[in-house]
Amino acid sequence: MAGGRERPLRILCLHGYRQNGISFREKTGSFRKMLKKYAEFVYITSPVEVPPIDDGQDKDGGSGWWFSRQDNYFNAQEESECSKGFEESLKAVEVCFKESGPFDGVLGFSQGAAMLGLLCGLQQQGKLTFSFKFAIFASAFRSRSAPHQCLYSEKITLPTLHIYGETDQVIGKDMSEELLQYFHEPETHVHPGGHFVPATAAHKAIYVKFLEDMKQICIV
Repeated sequence: MAGGRERPLRILCLHGYRQNGISFREKTGSFRKMLKKYAEFVYITSPVEVPPIDDGQDKDGGSGWWFSRQDNYFNAQEESECSKGFEESLKAVEVCFKESGPFDGVLGFSQGAAMLGLLCGLQQQGKLTFSFKFAIFASAFRSRSAPHQCLYSEKITLPTLHIYGETDQVIGKDMSEELLQYFHEPETHVHPGGHFVPATAAHKAIYVKFLEDMKQICIV
């Protein structure tokens, strides 16, 4: 690994529901700056546009990775037969890997982390046209859309770090912990906060250790 420090890891970032690549990049500013020595973060915006909540202040609904209902609505806890928009989102990630890759790993937040779990399942089953070597999940959950369940059928073996908050009111801690069973030896970091990617000095050592370990398998 003589050249292990010649370049930072390249990580593709998947935003949460009602976000986009720009807003997620802004929200993770402290996180990026903390780890700029170790990783370059590239942000993508899903092509699946979310309708505004109403006609008032929310003029831009942002984007999502799929809908749990045909009327362009998503609920992370809803058992559903619908995964509207998923194939479109998958194609966008594929194009991003082709045009802006390669990427060593992928980071996902909230619905973006659920999307990442599906990408991991697809890769595990040999169904992706691209590849990545590790995944970082923040406030993740298992998709409850029926078309996705087959992607959890095989234990995912690539290295993963799962970050979630004790007091997350959007994606509860139990939902993030439920996802862990689908991964082989997942690393976890539980923080005392809510629905965000923590970026204080207390968390840096955990991130750095994981990224340094990933350099050993990604950069030769």
